[in-house]
Amino acid sequence: MDHARFTDRVAREVIDVRRGAAALDAISREGFWAVVATFEGEVTAVRFGEVDRSVPPAQAPPSAASTSWRPLDRHWCTSLDRAAYVGAVREVRDRIAAGTVYQVNVCRVLSHELAEAADLDGLDALVRQGNPAPHAARIRCADAGVDVVSASPELFLGRRGDTVVTRPIKGTAPTADLMLPKDHAENVMIVDLMRNDLSGVCVPGTVSVDELCAVEAHPGLVHLVSTVSGRLEDGARWGDVFAATYPPGSVSGAPKSSALHAIRDLETRPRGPYCGAIGWVDADAREADLAVGIRTFWAEHDDAGRRWLRFGTGAGITWHSDPEGEWAETELKAARLIGLAAGTVTP
Repeated sequence: MDHARFTDRVAREVIDVRRGAAALDAISREGFWAVVATFEGEVTAVRFGEVDRSVPPAQAPPSAASTSWRPLDRHWCTSLDRAAYVGAVREVRDRIAAGTVYQVNVCRVLSHELAEAADLDGLDALVRQGNPAPHAARIRCADAGVDVVSASPELFLGRRGDTVVTRPIKGTAPTADLMLPKDHAENVMIVDLMRNDLSGVCVPGTVSVDELCAVEAHPGLVHLVSTVSGRLEDGARWGDVFAATYPPGSVSGAPKSSALHAIRDLETRPRGPYCGAIGWVDADAREADLAVGIRTFWAEHDDAGRRWLRFGTGAGITWHSDPEGEWAETELKAARLIGLAAGTVTP
């Protein structure tokens, strides 16, 4: 059954599906919408007629759904193998040396063939038990072609009335004491980018950095997280907000235009929902919670009709990056969630 589940609400009864500019217009007007936007900018919004907000914002209990997931056999393929990824990191460092860019997020997509009958509700239950996340999401709508499980720790855009907040993550390590100076510098760089992005749709003088480089613990690793907020200009709609801020700066780079050019040159397949935006918009309440689509699985069919489970992982590259170290970071970020899907990590 089509539904959308978030940390504090469950939505059912699909009554409308919108895509592209029509989706951004619709979520600005009325209704409760589940939103999935690809990194490449394709927006899908699904309106639900029933929203249950009584769901406690807690880790999902063990359920029959979690036992219905058939562990994958670990035959994963990657869009960039180790040599290609290390080569991409070196190329980014060359571009930084040439002065064309300061930081680029380089990503790869892991894929595993998936049985047609495999239900991602079972995977969602495992992920909620084994990798609880502040912006967890499960969105399924057959008519929209959306089948997503996300354990995102990162808020792209939160809205409450006229206030908009973003919490970029840059800097990842197994423990806080293993965080490098490069991680702090990278976070500050992206905070400046997000301040600039929000300034395009916020009242002048209202954009502020509320928290800088806070250490935040998540299953198996820690992140540096900053908080930037502002007050939206009167009449600002979601189309305006996306035009100013998309794609998320923390998963693109700086300057954003140059970073996106490097991403197109170096990555071998579209990212899809990975590094996009996943979450909900309540136009009636003027509230929203859109996460950056990291720590995210999605199912899709290829041109030959085969069904695949995808999962993306990446790292931010700066001049101080060690190519082998950045490859290791992509493995660290993927290890727990891929392990849950493969049955090698227990919830």
